[in-house]
Amino acid sequence: MYHAPIAPEACPALVLNADYRPLSYFPLSLWCWQDAVKAVFLDRVNIVSEYDRVVHSSSAEFKLPSVVSLKTYVKPSRNPAFTRFNVFLRDRFECQYCGDGDDLTFDHVIPRSKGGQTTWGNVVAACSPCNLTKGGKLPKEAGMFPKNWPEIPSVNKLHSNGRLFPPNYLHESWMDYLYWDAELDP
Repeated sequence: MYHAPIAPEACPALVLNADYRPLSYFPLSLWCWQDAVKAVFLDRVNIVSEYDRVVHSSSAEFKLPSVVSLKTYVKPSRNPAFTRFNVFLRDRFECQYCGDGDDLTFDHVIPRSKGGQTTWGNVVAACSPCNLTKGGKLPKEAGMFPKNWPEIPSVNKLHSNGRLFPPNYLHESWMDYLYWDAELDP
């Protein structure tokens, strides 16, 4: 039986910090095979695990790394960046008014037209229909209150929430370094 070779593009490398923890869970810290190979040759990473896939140059062949660890520890940020993505992650990708996960936007709990600012403490994930319904009203005026009042999340909270959303593809060599719930295993 013929097995087509795996394309190198299908071989991303999981990137671990020097303490062997992923740099991030969501999005999962992955490098394309080219970046991983370049980091190996620049002596910036250690190869922890490899794919069976080999790439060739004119003078050498090289097994693609599946897991690499940085040689220098990168201190994780203590304060997460305020981004649309991180707001959605904090709110677990669901509307804070109705719980729907489709067509998410972000809503200013205290509308900008009433002095509300675009900060962790005033923005929540909201589906488009709820955001349109609430409009420029205060929660009491609209009769709509977020199920979780907005707050600044810790980096650990975002990592914890990220573990709730494992990527579609997890290579077996990564599993010793990832900490998703056991019930996610087939």
